[in-house]
Amino acid sequence: MKGALYVVATPIGNLEDITERAIKVLKEVDTVLCEDTRRSRILLSNYGIKKPLLSYHEQNEEKRVPQVVQRIEEGETFALISDAGTPCISDPGYRLVKALRDKELPVYAVPGPSALTAAISIAGLPTDRFVFEGYLPKRKGKRRRKLEELTDEPRTIVLFESVHRIEKILDELCELFPERKMALLREITKLHEEVIVGSPQEVKEKLKNFKGEFVIIIEGKGKVHKKDDKGKA
Repeated sequence: MKGALYVVATPIGNLEDITERAIKVLKEVDTVLCEDTRRSRILLSNYGIKKPLLSYHEQNEEKRVPQVVQRIEEGETFALISDAGTPCISDPGYRLVKALRDKELPVYAVPGPSALTAAISIAGLPTDRFVFEGYLPKRKGKRRRKLEELTDEPRTIVLFESVHRIEKILDELCELFPERKMALLREITKLHEEVIVGSPQEVKEKLKNFKGEFVIIIEGKGKVHKKDDKGKA
């Protein structure tokens, strides 16, 4: 383990959701890159891991990349982790990985938890084809245009959303995707995990707790619901 970056997936909620290899790598690297050193220290302490932590987030990524690349060139090893889940998936990391690939320096995946795959695996919507849009634009106009584009998408649509905009997003889905089946997943693997399935309006009416992180999954255009003997969808 000399002169390399390990992209390490960490739990999205339940601290037990971590692989033996991830623990081994985190114990052996020289430094751990993380979004929030306070949150990451909780995880590492839980497994008795004491390593130097270096902040790596959206605000300092541009500055950090050349620093880390140079240190890897000099033989140091780093693990990149996010606050939860797999780094680079709607989280910082892409620029660092690209910079290392451009210099033909080694980057290794240590796979594990991902809110994206966890959510779509239990939503009950088609999983054979899906498109991941991550977080929608914060500005209302841009977000509206993106959602309008997605109304013609035939594949299952997966979105991430935060507590701050979930009500606005649901209102927009009620307007633009009124007949679609969707799933709203909140706090996956955590104590208050919740999965709500139905039309956007039904989901909005059932959602009582707006705290936490959300995954939204919407069926693609053109899906046909089979009806039971009573004629209900």
